[in-house]
Amino acid sequence: MRARLPRIPMRHSVEKLEPYVPPVEGRAGKLRLDFNENTVGCSSAVLRALRRLTREQIGIYPEYEATIARVARFFRVRPEEMLLTNGVDDALHVMMDTFLEPGSTVLLVEPTFNMYRFYAQLAGARFRSLHYTKEMEFPLASVLKELQRRPRAFLLANPNNPTATLVTLAEIRAILLAAPRTLVLVDEAYFEFCGVTVLPWIRRYPNLIVSRTFSKAPALAGLRLGCLFACREIIAALKRADSPYPVNVAALVAAEAVIRDRRSVRAYVEMVLKSRRLLAKGLERLNVRVFPSAANFLLADFGQGAKQLVRKLERRGILLRDRSAEFGREGFVRVTVGTPGQTRRLLRAIEVLR
Repeated sequence: MRARLPRIPMRHSVEKLEPYVPPVEGRAGKLRLDFNENTVGCSSAVLRALRRLTREQIGIYPEYEATIARVARFFRVRPEEMLLTNGVDDALHVMMDTFLEPGSTVLLVEPTFNMYRFYAQLAGARFRSLHYTKEMEFPLASVLKELQRRPRAFLLANPNNPTATLVTLAEIRAILLAAPRTLVLVDEAYFEFCGVTVLPWIRRYPNLIVSRTFSKAPALAGLRLGCLFACREIIAALKRADSPYPVNVAALVAAEAVIRDRRSVRAYVEMVLKSRRLLAKGLERLNVRVFPSAANFLLADFGQGAKQLVRKLERRGILLRDRSAEFGREGFVRVTVGTPGQTRRLLRAIEVLR
């Protein structure tokens, strides 16, 4: 007879946590327009670099110093102003562990990247939540008012996911000036598709953290590599809470290949921007409302029947992301921008199925 194990109590913040449901299995071989990935895949330069990995490199713990120096030069920062992480998810986890305590207040403008709330809630934070308008406009005045209450952190995706909208540099400057006692994260996961960045500001604003990822335009989502940038004092604090080997050797090798092969990333971005225009015009022709986008995806309002359309497209091997629940009504679908050929395939399928 098996002995019953005693119930081991979990942390209160974990007990209250809504589990994050990751992408479903079986996406390979389908037209994946649901998670804002690079729909072409990594460059041949990355594959060549990975094939050159030796048994010794894989068999020992990774060494970071040389890669950090090269990546820092690529981003035009000093090595001590940067932290490599196991994807931006890990970056958020480290940041929350370092700066949030149970009861700390976190300010969000929602809907936004789900993992901000996930990791802040895991750390025991409380939330002040504002919302984008029906026109997907950023509520700057409300944000500035809330910042007067000195929340511990304000988390901003720019461009935002899932709205694809962009907060201007003037608006971000106003936020930073209004929040000298608040940690401000500007998550620039989709920077390559808009070119707007506050990364050069990290020496000017000691409360600013900027995150970037190699998952989107460089197509390293499967290897998990992200970066945090801030003044050296914040990076030093983050390193105290970080694990000793957060990034694997394959991700380090791939990152170096990406920064040597900038032409491939630029070519992919140019193709996506062309395809984004094609997708927006095609959806509007089908009487679907499309919101302005500064990223590699569009937010579209299909109205009633959106959920059914997403299911029908899935049966045809085309995956989109239904985001209706976050907007309080059916209709909102996030569509990753693929190649022009993939976009035309999607538009033809929507025209047939609607």
